[in-house]
Amino acid sequence: MSTLTRARCRLQAHPFAADAALAAAVLACMVAGSFVDPHGPDGVDWGLRSPDPLSLVLMTLGALALVFRRRAPRTVLALAGGVSVAESVTGDPRAPVAMCAVVALYTVASTTDRPTTWRIGLLTTTVLTGTAMAAGPLPWYAQENLAIFAWTGIGATAGDAVRSRRAFVQAIRERAERAERTREEEARRRVAEERLRIARDLHDVVAHHIALVNVQAGVAAHVMDKRPDQAKEALAHVREASRSALGELRATVGLLRQSGEPEAPTEPAPGLDRLDELAGTFRSAGLRVEVARADQGTDLPAAVDLAAYRVIQEALTNVQKHAGTDARAEVSVVRVGPHIEVTVLDDGSGDNPQDDPDAPEDAPGGGHGLLGMRERVTALRGTLTTGPRYGGGFRVHAILPVEPRTSAARDSGR
Repeated sequence: MSTLTRARCRLQAHPFAADAALAAAVLACMVAGSFVDPHGPDGVDWGLRSPDPLSLVLMTLGALALVFRRRAPRTVLALAGGVSVAESVTGDPRAPVAMCAVVALYTVASTTDRPTTWRIGLLTTTVLTGTAMAAGPLPWYAQENLAIFAWTGIGATAGDAVRSRRAFVQAIRERAERAERTREEEARRRVAEERLRIARDLHDVVAHHIALVNVQAGVAAHVMDKRPDQAKEALAHVREASRSALGELRATVGLLRQSGEPEAPTEPAPGLDRLDELAGTFRSAGLRVEVARADQGTDLPAAVDLAAYRVIQEALTNVQKHAGTDARAEVSVVRVGPHIEVTVLDDGSGDNPQDDPDAPEDAPGGGHGLLGMRERVTALRGTLTTGPRYGGGFRVHAILPVEPRTSAARDSGR
């Protein structure tokens, strides 16, 4: 830190001491100026003269008033102006008493708004100059009178310039702080969105495969003694489901570790091209699943393809867990105009809180399945409809745009 910067910091920390030092400097300048005589007997000639005692008293009073210029700037200006007027009328008109009024006017201009500066500055200049011209012993056109006019105008202008610069610097500082807060809020929002996306992926992967593992393990335990071959087949399905779960979890973790690389995958989950394989895993667990597709030739965006797959996966998982052992599920994927419609129907009981979109999250058997599906679909500007079917069962219907626009894409395109 330089010497000038340290001195500035000390002055800012002790404003009263700084004002006292300024008042002393102004007093010294005024006293020194009162000894100088710019007029000689043969024309313009610089020399020395004896100042008037009254002028010295008025200079001291004006300098003392400047000590309080920050606390009461307008009162100090009035006192300094009064001293200057008294000097112009009764004292030596060539004594520089008006210097204290110029400093006081500068202080007022630097601490108020521009219209007020114009009014106070014009009033001060008019009163001081007019008094010197009308009531002073010198001719109205004397250079001392013109100097009062010039210096008061300079004081008001300088104070207004300093105030404008302070306001400009403060505006820049506030803008920078606001931008920093905005960046922090944006970073927190992106982190929250990423955590939510990861939570949805993990929920979909774990819920689907663990549900299959639970069903197959239950079958194996039931038939272990009487039908070991069927138990062996069920355990093979358990092994396959666990292997698939580990693979998708590994892909998700790999995505998190490689999120900063340009070649990193954007989504760890598959799409509708693996719908038959997904239905086969549920059939092997004992759920009767029928698939009907009328979307051949449709090239879906990766986000839509993933959302459609996850909606079907979560809906079938709910059927497997809640609809009963004799339930049958129907899956349809249809292209309708600019949208792709995904529907999952079942004929089970549908009385579990998981199948109730209005059920609390902590209800027995409740979870985040429907909430996760709704968040996925809503993020792509689609719609999701869920609810019980008339006569029994449950229905999940999702409408997804073929060309989605996420909120992030809208924001980046503005």
